[in-house]
Amino acid sequence: MSHLTSAKPGSADTGLRTGIGVPGLAHPLVAPAEWAELTRPGTPVHWAVLDVADGPGSRPDPHCLQAAARLRNAGVRVLGHLDTTYGARPFGEVVSEAHRYLDWYRVDGFFLDRCPAERAALPEIRRTVATLRALCDDAHVVLGHGIHPYPGYAENADQLVTFSGPWSDYRWSQVAEWTADYPPERFCHFVHGMPRGHLEEALRVARWQGASTIYFTDRTDSGGRADPWETMPGYWDEIVSRIGTGVSE
Repeated sequence: MSHLTSAKPGSADTGLRTGIGVPGLAHPLVAPAEWAELTRPGTPVHWAVLDVADGPGSRPDPHCLQAAARLRNAGVRVLGHLDTTYGARPFGEVVSEAHRYLDWYRVDGFFLDRCPAERAALPEIRRTVATLRALCDDAHVVLGHGIHPYPGYAENADQLVTFSGPWSDYRWSQVAEWTADYPPERFCHFVHGMPRGHLEEALRVARWQGASTIYFTDRTDSGGRADPWETMPGYWDEIVSRIGTGVSE
């Protein structure tokens, strides 16, 4: 792993526009208000992941069709959720799911969840991403590593998730030195278990580490028994207001 440092020199003055990447809300039938919030005018959402049933499901879902259409109409990218299982899933399975996402939901790209991070797995991920781009013109591809991967992955995707975890780890986290070679819009941070009152500090960490797409929430994984991304944070309006007005910059 490349050398880690607590901050990226000069990153605080890049003028980047911070925005929100939504890792995957609960099904639109279960969380209709949350999905509606993403289309509110002025909400700074870069993209939202559509996870129908641990993937695209076995048939088109009318509720997800409507949710995806509303997001696209609001100018928000919709990304299909593809679980790579850290490189263990067969290439054909992943591509088959991508086809269904495109055919049924007309997604704008893909989020490769549980993406491997080691150098040895890079050729297979490169092959997968190249195939996804061939299937979908202008596909926006996000690799969900959750940690800093081998640097070569940065050449094969639009964005990398280089942190996904609890606030207790994030506030003391460090950034890989190689990320300084790329602009902030190439990196995403997902943080759960962040109590109200720490938003300014969290945005400062993201800014200094050079990540312009974020998702912060007070929800927790309850020891691995719950998905912290399925519901919106209790301070969602504060995040939207702070980022939307450019206070985070």
